[in-house]
Amino acid sequence: MDKSAGNEMWGGRFASGPDAVMEAINASIDFDKRLYAQDIEGSIAHATMLADTGILSAEDAAKIRQGLATIREEIEAGRFEFRRDREDIHMNVEARLAELIGPAAGRLHTARSRNDQVAVDFRMYVRSALNDLDRALLGLVEALVARAEEHADTVMPGFTHLQAAQPVTFGHHCLAYAEMAGRDRSRVKGALERLDECPLGAAALAGTGFAIDRHATAAALGFSGPTRNSLDSVSDRDFALDFLATASICATHLSRLAEEIVIWSTPQFDFVRLSDSFSTGSSIMPQKKNPDAAELVRAKTGRVNGSLVALLTVMKGLPLSYSKDMQEDKEQVFDAVDSLALALAAITGMVRDLEVNASKMRAAAGAGFSTATDLADFLVREAGLPFREAHHVTGRIVALAEERRVALEDLPLADLQAVDSRLTDAVYSVLSVDASVASRTSFGGTAPANVRAQVADWRERLSREAGAKG
Repeated sequence: MDKSAGNEMWGGRFASGPDAVMEAINASIDFDKRLYAQDIEGSIAHATMLADTGILSAEDAAKIRQGLATIREEIEAGRFEFRRDREDIHMNVEARLAELIGPAAGRLHTARSRNDQVAVDFRMYVRSALNDLDRALLGLVEALVARAEEHADTVMPGFTHLQAAQPVTFGHHCLAYAEMAGRDRSRVKGALERLDECPLGAAALAGTGFAIDRHATAAALGFSGPTRNSLDSVSDRDFALDFLATASICATHLSRLAEEIVIWSTPQFDFVRLSDSFSTGSSIMPQKKNPDAAELVRAKTGRVNGSLVALLTVMKGLPLSYSKDMQEDKEQVFDAVDSLALALAAITGMVRDLEVNASKMRAAAGAGFSTATDLADFLVREAGLPFREAHHVTGRIVALAEERRVALEDLPLADLQAVDSRLTDAVYSVLSVDASVASRTSFGGTAPANVRAQVADWRERLSREAGAKG
């Protein structure tokens, strides 16, 4: 490349173009070409506004719109040549527009800068990504609610410290993740509300002397209104950080579920079996069925979290307004969008396809003296003991059962009464895992009746939401 040619878009300020290193570090077209649709949409809205306000002739505006439509067709058909010497998507589009329509293309950039141009392009991209994320999360919620309804009565161990604690139902466990996904969706909604302002028209940093109509371009691009401070407009990347923070929390939720699927699918647990669609074999051990999809969901979380930290670090020391550092924002968001979309699709598929081994879950639910708390509650409720005393009595009974190597419900009444004479044969009604889960009827508890009520509540909420959107 002839250095003297330089980059024609820089104008006459530079006598020679950048060398290869400068070109490589400065160019962003390799990744920001992903913003082509938003860049063209924003330019069409800007050209239309310039014509409506008399800044641009109707004839030039029509040429610009037609040229931009042609460029979009070329890109989508794979015929567009993206050139690194033109740096970014904005300059690539503008240069091609000049080739197509001549001098009128140069009037498109009136009353705007690449600073507000990229800010609006990126906002629109993130807005679209958030809406896609919400739809994917809705699919996960629906899958979890469906499995919860199917397994409202399926007893399994509940864990603390990954030690069997108290019996719960698998349906209740599924609804815990539905709650997490519901909170993720609320964060998506909040992020969408906060980015709902259009920076186009802020120009480089100070606004413009042209009598533009920023409210018109904001409305044309689907925003509730324009941003209110030109400095903040071009330097703000909160919307990207909002997306990444939301994505990181969501990915963390998915990773927790993926971790449980990995544990549950081991032969030692054997609570669930993954379909072949989400498993792989071993190159050397023919008996293996590896939960690779779940493991990769866990790993994707590291990428998403890393993207958040990377962009926070980029932004933390930047003075107002725009700095070239901010070119490093997009790859982080793009990678997080792709990683999270793939992780959500995988985890939703696994939830739908999981084969649940209910008998193995039930057997494990009774292990480890998981109904000990029910015994303590019985002493409080029926014998009037303070809970701490009941806790102590129960501990002695658990020690006895452990010594005898039997379950609590298999201890003879005489042995129970030898520890505390106030126990009666009514205690056996609370020592089974079924009785335990059925008794947990407090709001939010694991009782099958509660699970069914929560499933009904979820379905009502989702139906109401669908009706509102429809």
